[in-house]
This record gives sequence, C-alpha cells and structure tokens, in this order.
Amino acid sequence: MDIITTTEALAAFCDRAAKAPYVTVDTEFLRERTYYAKLCLMQMALPGPDGGEVVLVDPIAGQMSFEPVYALFRNKDVVKVFHAARQDLEIFWVEGKVIPEPLFDTQVAAMVCGFGDQVGYETLVRKIAKADLDKSSRFTDWSRRPLSEAQLTYAAADVTHLREIYEYLDQRLIKTGRTAWVAEELAVLEDPATYETDPDTAWQRVKTRSNSPRFLAIVKELARFRETYAQSRDVPRTRVYKDDALVELASTKPQNEAELGRSRLLLREARKGDIADGILAAVKAGLATKNEDLPRINGPRESLQVNTALADLLRVLLKAKSEQTGVAQKLIASASDLDAIAAGERDLHALHGWRHEVFGQEALKLCEGKVALATKGTNVVTVELDRD
Repeated sequence: MDIITTTEALAAFCDRAAKAPYVTVDTEFLRERTYYAKLCLMQMALPGPDGGEVVLVDPIAGQMSFEPVYALFRNKDVVKVFHAARQDLEIFWVEGKVIPEPLFDTQVAAMVCGFGDQVGYETLVRKIAKADLDKSSRFTDWSRRPLSEAQLTYAAADVTHLREIYEYLDQRLIKTGRTAWVAEELAVLEDPATYETDPDTAWQRVKTRSNSPRFLAIVKELARFRETYAQSRDVPRTRVYKDDALVELASTKPQNEAELGRSRLLLREARKGDIADGILAAVKAGLATKNEDLPRINGPRESLQVNTALADLLRVLLKAKSEQTGVAQKLIASASDLDAIAAGERDLHALHGWRHEVFGQEALKLCEGKVALATKGTNVVTVELDRD
C-alpha cells in the first residue's frame, strides 16, 4: 500500500491503471461544515498477482493535480468500480466535471443479484470475500493529519475486497444475462443532472403539513434563497436555517427584522445581516407570487383514484417476482408505483425496460384481468384466465 502525495506519483499510478481491465475506487470525505463534500482521501486498487496494487491518494498532505485521475475516468477501456457511488461521483463532478465511464456500482449489481435492498459493503465483504472489516475508523475525522495506521488499513480495505466483489458480481450478471439491467440502472448515476442541485426545486425536499399553494410559494422562495446562499458560501444549508425554521417562517410570514426576531427556531445569526435580508425578501416574493404560478405538491397524482384491492394484489405479485428472480423489491417498484399502477398510470419505470420483463408485463395482465394469482406449494404464481 503506497500513499500518493504528488502529481507525478499519481500520474504514474494512473498510467499503470490504464493498462488494467478495471480499477476499484472509494473516497473518504467530510461535509459537516461545508455545502460541497471535501475530499480527504481517495483509495484505488488494481487487480494482479500477489494481491494487486493499492494506493491511497492524499490531497491534504500533498499538493497535486487530479487531472491524471480524470483522464483515467474518461478512459473507456478501464471499468471504474465503486460501491454506493453517488456521493463519490458527486465529488468528482463538482471538482472536475467528470463522471467515470464505464461505471460499475457493486451495490446496484448486488440488488440485481439477490443480495437485498441497498446492501452494505460490509455485508458483501462477508458474503462474497469471506472476510471481516474493522469499522472502528468509519466515523473518524479524515481531514486530520497524520492518519493513523487503523485509518489507513480501513481505507485500503474499502478497495481491496471490492476487487473480488466486482469480479464475482460481474460474472454472475453475465451468467444470468442481467448485465444490461445494471447498465440501465447506472444511467441515473452517469447523468450530470443527478449532481446538480437546482435552487428552484429545493422546496420539494421540505416536508410540510400544509399543502396550501400560497404557503408553498413562500416555502419555495425560502428554500431557493437558502440553497443559493449555502452554495455561494459553501456552507451546509442547515447552517443558514433548518427545515423546521423554514416552515415556521412560511407560516408566520415576518415582514421586518423585529418580527423575524420572534422566531423560536431561527438561529441567532440568521436574524440579521444578509440572511435576514434574504428571508424577508423571500417571504415578500412568496406573497407576491401570481395565482397561476403557485406551486402544488405532486400535481395530478393527488387526484389518483387508487383501487386498493388491486394495489394489494400487485404487492403480492411484486413480492413473488422478487423472490423468483432474486431482485430486490425496491429496485423493481416502489409502494407509490404500485398505487399509481392500480390507479391506471402507465408511464412508470416499473413498467418499462428490464422491469417490464420481470414484473411489469404480469402486473399489466393482472390489472386487465387476464391473469389471477394462485399458490403452488409455497410459491405465488400467475394463472392465465380464459376470457371467452
């Protein structure tokens, strides 16, 4: 295991990696005090004799350019292997505007291969690599130097076992003919839009008890300001104000700093200066939103008339198909998908692509009364109905 702190050493490793069939990658980062994740360590490993090669890239201990890594990520001859890649990929997109290609996410692959919903790396290490992980360093401060031996060992383990896990899952996907299924799922991770947070849609993540359009308009403006402020200053959005304070502000609609000062949930530093000005402007903008521009939650889905009996049958069918194929239920369809299908919606992921083959086509037949559910031993099966 080598620790890389210079551009030259990083470029040399990436040159070697360019000749390998794949490279496993992981990162350690902090984002408690920033809006964007701060990369503290990057781990990479290559296959090979005698256990292959493992390196830890330390951007804090050394001054280096990550261009060699970005060039490797653009190299389509080398598969870049991650586990639960989303947050790692966000770092590389924000810093280098690059997304690794081709990409393989072992968490996604494991869900397709029968390891359950959002299976953790530790579980795959235990079940596939037949090893145990020391997780004692998981929540340590990765920005502090020097790193301890325990931290270095922990970091290296995140990419060393990943090689065996990747090779196992890749072969299993080939054997079962499901490689294209995983590729379809990874399209979201490969889309740059996944890592761009739009202040205009930030309000949709705020949980509210009221669906009043005027109230939601103020929520939207407050969330927009918070997101823009946090991004521009690279601070966590909760450092500006938390969701509960945002909802309180949308309810009380303060018109000046004196009224703002009466907030029970607003941080003291948010009651004056730029944040206070932004809050008051957001409330004013929300109140001034034209009626035709007022936001509404979920749009047309609110009016869906769900056939609850059919939705219950679809849940039974989903469970049966999940057990038969070994694919995690949540990956095939969500509870809201089933309700939407039972209400007559058809433009859903659960009814297209590989999901149509696994579940969608039978689900549609069930909705149309062309099949019924029956038990065969301990299994649930579909039975074709004679409609004549």
